[in-house]
Amino acid sequence: MTSKEKFIALAANMIISKSDAIIILQGDKDNRIAHACDLYKNEYSNNIVFSGDALNFDYGSYPLSYLEETFKENNFLVEKIIHENNSKNTKEQAIEVIKLCKQNNWESIILVISNFHQYRAYLTFLQELINQKLDTSIKMYNSPCNLSWFEKNAWGIRHELLETEFEKIKLYQDKGDVCSYDKAIQYIEWIEQH
Repeated sequence: MTSKEKFIALAANMIISKSDAIIILQGDKDNRIAHACDLYKNEYSNNIVFSGDALNFDYGSYPLSYLEETFKENNFLVEKIIHENNSKNTKEQAIEVIKLCKQNNWESIILVISNFHQYRAYLTFLQELINQKLDTSIKMYNSPCNLSWFEKNAWGIRHELLETEFEKIKLYQDKGDVCSYDKAIQYIEWIEQH
């Protein structure tokens, strides 16, 4: 089994714990909201952060102002959301969310992302934790949304987007923006042992 295969299995099946914040990464329209609200209702955290402020409907990037109704449908008051609105992409989201962790003394977060995007997002956030020397003090749990792999969206079909995500991982690993699969495996082991 390769490190990549092992990482995929571990990241997709993490056991999550009560955390300081649930982080919804902007993208995939409003499809991540219900899962985040369910985590909140099940008391995994008292805080929900919506990270991102891009406007690109064809890419699935809907600003928070367009998603208020979906939060209401999931019985969550939009006024309670902590909005990180400085980021436009995954790397910027990682930088800005880790800033929030430091400002609020958060020691654990749960990432809520779509199933196809979970691997690159997790590796990107972990690289930022490593850059900030916080990878042994902040626990980051992966909690992907269980969404249809074959649904046709303006931004693509998720099972096809998955292939593109792994191409991006390779590209961004070469640039140093995304950590290695081996480091991610070690980090997930650290989380389980502490």
